[in-house]
Amino acid sequence: MKIGFVGTGVMGAAIAQNLLDAGHELTVFNRTKSKTAALVKAGASWADTPKKVAEQSEVVFSMVGFPNDVKQVYFEDDGIFAGSNEQTILIDMTTSKPSLAQKIAEYGDSRGIKVLDAPVSGGDIGAKNATLTVMVGGQETTYQQVKPLFEKISKKVTLFGPAGAGQHAKMANQIMIAGTMTGLTETLLYTKAAGLDPHKVLDALSSGGAQNWSLSNYGPRILDDDYKPGFFARHFLKDLRIALQEADKMGLDLSATANAKRLYEVMVDVYDLGDQGTQGLINTYSKLDKENK
Repeated sequence: MKIGFVGTGVMGAAIAQNLLDAGHELTVFNRTKSKTAALVKAGASWADTPKKVAEQSEVVFSMVGFPNDVKQVYFEDDGIFAGSNEQTILIDMTTSKPSLAQKIAEYGDSRGIKVLDAPVSGGDIGAKNATLTVMVGGQETTYQQVKPLFEKISKKVTLFGPAGAGQHAKMANQIMIAGTMTGLTETLLYTKAAGLDPHKVLDALSSGGAQNWSLSNYGPRILDDDYKPGFFARHFLKDLRIALQEADKMGLDLSATANAKRLYEVMVDVYDLGDQGTQGLINTYSKLDKENK
């Protein structure tokens, strides 16, 4: 198929590469053109605008940073909708607001353009290894049309309901991740204070009831002082804010998630560590500890 990809950051580039490796014709756009260089070298074509990507594609994936970025790449004069027609399928993989996913789908419906929201979980490792979990919202018929593409980049893909349902499922995912990331951070701090070997602790916990994805994938990075972003902390903070806004609309008090958001706000807004990966939360604790001494 002729596939377009708008947004080739840490995860987007890896997903796009897997689609290219699967034999599809790929056209790419990113605001920072240099981030598409490896894909172009591997056989993708560069387009100057999201509109031009859509004009050359049967299916357009987007994966950008924040809801405002999504609005821009879809609705501006040189955006995705401007280059789409009734044969185009649009798939936004950005973790964004359910209400925005619904707005994009409604706009698409009014013009006969098929739209899905399909945020993912699995981080940079999942993106590279094509083992992501994909959470989809939209029409069943559209989902079935592109399911083979999802299967090239993931190990699990699920349609949860109409437009916005994929984003709601991703919020549930991020609520869980908030708990595992704070748990991992405090586990390692406790381990250090108790004088235990952290490598032995991680190995033991990985075989017991405390095992989780964050522990297995981010624990070793922390021990190696590796804070490169598999997923940017500033993006995770955005997700937690959206999750809590949606929870508030439903009358839910998610106090543990609210505390995780507060910690990531300190990391991102106070200590300016938003370009670290989510595992960099442990550096926030270290800075707070120094300030309190």
